[in-house]
Amino acid sequence: MGSGCSSLSYSSSSTCSATVFSISSPPSSSSSLKLNPSSFLFQNPKTLRNQPPLRCGRSFKMESQKPIFDLEKLDDEFVQKLVYDALVWSSLHGLVVGDKTYQKSGNVPGVGLMHAPIALLPTGFPEAYWKQACDVTPLFNELIDRVSLDGKFLQDSLSRTKKVDVFTSRLLDIHSKMLERNKKEDIRLGLHRFDYMLDEETNSLLQIEMNTISCSFPGLSRLVSQLHQSLLRSYGDQIGIDSERVPINTSTIQFADALAKAWLEYSNPRAVVMVIVQPEERNMYDQHLLSSILREKHNIVVIRKTLAEVEKEGSVQEDETLIVGGQAVAVVYFRSGYTPNDHPSESEWNARLLIEESSAVKCPSIAYHLTGSKKIQQELAKPGVLERFLDNKEDIAKLRKCFAGLWSLDDSEIVKQAIEKPGLFVMKPQREGGGNNIYGDDVRENLLRLQKEGEEGNAAYILMQRIFPKVSNMFLVREGVYHKHQAISELGVYGAYLRSKDKVIVNEQSGYLMRTKIASSDEGGVAAGFGVLDSIYLN
Repeated sequence: MGSGCSSLSYSSSSTCSATVFSISSPPSSSSSLKLNPSSFLFQNPKTLRNQPPLRCGRSFKMESQKPIFDLEKLDDEFVQKLVYDALVWSSLHGLVVGDKTYQKSGNVPGVGLMHAPIALLPTGFPEAYWKQACDVTPLFNELIDRVSLDGKFLQDSLSRTKKVDVFTSRLLDIHSKMLERNKKEDIRLGLHRFDYMLDEETNSLLQIEMNTISCSFPGLSRLVSQLHQSLLRSYGDQIGIDSERVPINTSTIQFADALAKAWLEYSNPRAVVMVIVQPEERNMYDQHLLSSILREKHNIVVIRKTLAEVEKEGSVQEDETLIVGGQAVAVVYFRSGYTPNDHPSESEWNARLLIEESSAVKCPSIAYHLTGSKKIQQELAKPGVLERFLDNKEDIAKLRKCFAGLWSLDDSEIVKQAIEKPGLFVMKPQREGGGNNIYGDDVRENLLRLQKEGEEGNAAYILMQRIFPKVSNMFLVREGVYHKHQAISELGVYGAYLRSKDKVIVNEQSGYLMRTKIASSDEGGVAAGFGVLDSIYLN
């Protein structure tokens, strides 16, 4: 399930050291760069300059798998210059978030802005794994759609979770009401993100989770890719890396285009796209970047409402048209509603039910939302379950190859192993948004607690194989200051899916999000303050 920021499931045995540097004025343009050319991926970056820009489907053989550059060879004066240029670029191009020290920064656009937390330079990523992640995206899109149509599977799989998790229970209640009414979603829109890490232990690309609601950063992730391309065009020759090895990222445009096509399918030119937002949203500019494309490219009116405002201003007419603030709504795009905190009262739950009862296109529908839950992902990883939804054996094998180990807490042998070696597992509740997963000795303590309390509480969690990614030295930039850290990264690949009855209109990979965080931190959500936005450098 998606969120404002999803968690990373990983581990590192390395200790994390950090050096802090600040920027107060533009560095001298004549700063020297002390480098050892033998440490770079390419001895002559210009040899690739005439290659077409890279997208998912295109690849060619690389000359080396060495680290793309050695941070120890970059002197402070040169890095200060890079940081200054990055901050200027971010300010000019909208790579910004609200500054939490300003009270109005989550409500009033243009007040209290600061640059988004970023990696100064892109992170190396093997091209073969990049292509693998892109290739399976349409398959995962289709899987989500098919699972969403199997109401019995969703209800049965989550039946025990419902007893111990109030939030999941309320979602299931809405889903059950739609099943009882035989409510059909003829137009189904999914804007997904599939998160992966490279596991050094198995030398494989493993999926952390499928996100089906409020997949964050389709706007800012595109800008980070462009920022890194810009910096490498200016400084790539000096560093020894090539800007064209950063893949083109079209996440903003592709997500906006999918929303626009869903609006067209609804066939009401006077209707609006409604974005469901949190009352305080410091990541509003990521959302506004999509809205601006809908307005300027597609001439579609976009409104922003909290769930409480929908409950107060909304109604469903006899023909099931959703009216909010006197305007018909064609598409409801959720950038909220993924945590219990988004439902502090019955007003928010009433609004969610109202939306589901309407004919508006939901992104996501309640069924898509539930399909992204961690328990459903664990069920799909069981032997034989994918075959319930997909026919092509090759496609099934491709998806299964990406699965990390996922287990129910009913598996006594796995629970025993997790108690004995908690560092090899992550314990996940049915929660999104970062900061919820359980790691290390806390895994053992919580499993022992659940054993004392009885088996019923087991259904609130799943166990996942802990992923051990490669640790790299990186420059991370927050609040105008760069820090040198040992860091690890997570690749998120966006996917857009639009279906109208039996016709698939859109099913595509739709850009990517790279997030990087300090290796010593368990969680990795950017908006939650754990990580930074990044891009990839294909090696």
